[in-house]
Amino acid sequence: MSALEPLHEQPVFHRRLVIAAVGVVFGDIGTSPLYAMRACLTAGGTSEVDPVTVYGVLSLIFWALALTISAKYMAIVLRSDNRGEGGVLALTALVSSERPLTAPVLVAILGLAGCALFYGDGSITPAVTVLSAVEGLEVVTPVFRHAVMPLTIVALLILFSLQRRGTGQIGGLFGPVMSLWFVVLGALGVFGIIQHPAVLVAVNPVFAIEFLRTHSATSLLVIGSVFLAVTGGEALYADLGHFGAKPIRYAWFLLVWPALLLNYFGQGGMLLTTPTALDNPFFHLAPSWFLVPLVLLATAAAIIASQAVISGVFSMSHQALQLGLLPRVRIVHSSAEAMGQVYVPSVNWVLCAATIALVLFFRSSNNLANAYGIAVASTMVIETLLLVTLLTGREERADRLLLYCLIPLGTVDVVYFLSNITKIPAGGWYPLIAGAFVFIVMRTWTRGRVIVTDLMHRQGRTVPQFLAQIERDKPARVPGVAVFLTNDTAGIPRTLARNLQHNGVVHEKTILLSVQTQRVPRVGRGVRCTVSEVGKGLWRVVVKVGFMEQPQVPRLLRDAERCGLPVRTHDATFFLARDDIVAGGRRGLATWRKYLFLILARNAEFAGAHFSIPPERIVEIGGQVQI
Repeated sequence: MSALEPLHEQPVFHRRLVIAAVGVVFGDIGTSPLYAMRACLTAGGTSEVDPVTVYGVLSLIFWALALTISAKYMAIVLRSDNRGEGGVLALTALVSSERPLTAPVLVAILGLAGCALFYGDGSITPAVTVLSAVEGLEVVTPVFRHAVMPLTIVALLILFSLQRRGTGQIGGLFGPVMSLWFVVLGALGVFGIIQHPAVLVAVNPVFAIEFLRTHSATSLLVIGSVFLAVTGGEALYADLGHFGAKPIRYAWFLLVWPALLLNYFGQGGMLLTTPTALDNPFFHLAPSWFLVPLVLLATAAAIIASQAVISGVFSMSHQALQLGLLPRVRIVHSSAEAMGQVYVPSVNWVLCAATIALVLFFRSSNNLANAYGIAVASTMVIETLLLVTLLTGREERADRLLLYCLIPLGTVDVVYFLSNITKIPAGGWYPLIAGAFVFIVMRTWTRGRVIVTDLMHRQGRTVPQFLAQIERDKPARVPGVAVFLTNDTAGIPRTLARNLQHNGVVHEKTILLSVQTQRVPRVGRGVRCTVSEVGKGLWRVVVKVGFMEQPQVPRLLRDAERCGLPVRTHDATFFLARDDIVAGGRRGLATWRKYLFLILARNAEFAGAHFSIPPERIVEIGGQVQI
């Protein structure tokens, strides 16, 4: 089977999904006209407004949207879903399963780096979009200049407070507003194009080439600003699991792309007739009577714009947690029908605090635009590298054709990345530092878990040793069913050995339950469970779940009963380990990373809550583990 063939049953297409996708997926890229054109024309400290410059910038924007979004993401990247899920982690899991022998360590590091950079982008996107919209008040009247910062913070607080309602409800609420936004973008663009119809000739790539030739000294700076017009593509892919590819494509080609092009060209036409409007070309595009309604609509659209990245961060967090890259946190499934729709409260409020801090630090959208882009460009390059790895060596003609198309598009991504490096001194350092911090946290957590798991396995027992002990000591067999959760699928967990050692009892029926997260989003019930009898009233149950599934242990045990487990588990007692992890002199982690791991472990969500086990049926057995 081709790596890019759908491995899942596609969700039922519905026009309502298209509207919801407009509200959630395209908010980020849809608000780029607020600041992208101004950033392009002022890049490098110049403010040239002449036909050669305007036509050149418009040509660059046109081909950026055409190549990066329409060709790369819509035609290629959206086909590379991992059973319906998108994003760099889902793609990494797909590459690892399809091509396990191709530099597995490098693939894993690329996946972690892409995930970490996406977190850095997740805080800066709401800041730049909302602040750029509220700044439109200054165009209405300078009196509002001092109100921009407070109003921006209030808008951000409203945005993050709405997240608990869930992506589906937010999409249904935001979809009509964003649809109106794109219609207004197109209408304003037509108004600007009428002022200077010749601006439409900028679709000719010759103007882009000529502009880069005549502005060679500042070309990288301009390309870095042009990249602002395509930011949101990475969030588009991360949100794939919420809506499916077809609604996203319909929304892009029928509404979003035409509206964006009309608005950018409209701004260009207006600037050629009114060069003094460069301070805020988007709002100057509107007639004076429409300025206040436009500021309100732009603010609403900017709030919604952040939803694409925020919901993508939630999906990424859920995937990372299930794959063991982050400690357990509370996950709220916000839809009973769409399993991909989740809300992560702790991540939501950390993002909120970081976003407000960015607004207070940079204080203007122009300053934030300098910090914006490097993380997105890096993520796009990583996704391209993973896709090339996935497609390389495939014999199917369709996959080979996609590979040949992807390589030149990947070259464009590299150019965007190089151009955004120039932004690092002016603020681009922030998403890199934020991404580096998340990367260190994930690497520390995964390495620490490996060390702790290894130590626990050493303190466990083998099955023959445990059965021989039962036969020799003949402990009391108490009535009931005991379930011991363990990562070890071959031996006896330390919790069971300790229970026997200290309490001298074994339950009449004991289940050793292992929950294994697979590198696929979801696992079908027919292949979910394996049940085997260990002996002496012990059964081993191994349950496989996908990285987008929430492992609800009571439900998984009912699945095991249907798979042949001859034990009723409705009143079982669950034994969980509650170990005190302390830093010691063992090698494997630097001392500072050991203490970071301790902080993460002690603040992780309780295993019983994570596995949806009723608290009244839990018994904890503790100990000390030195790392």
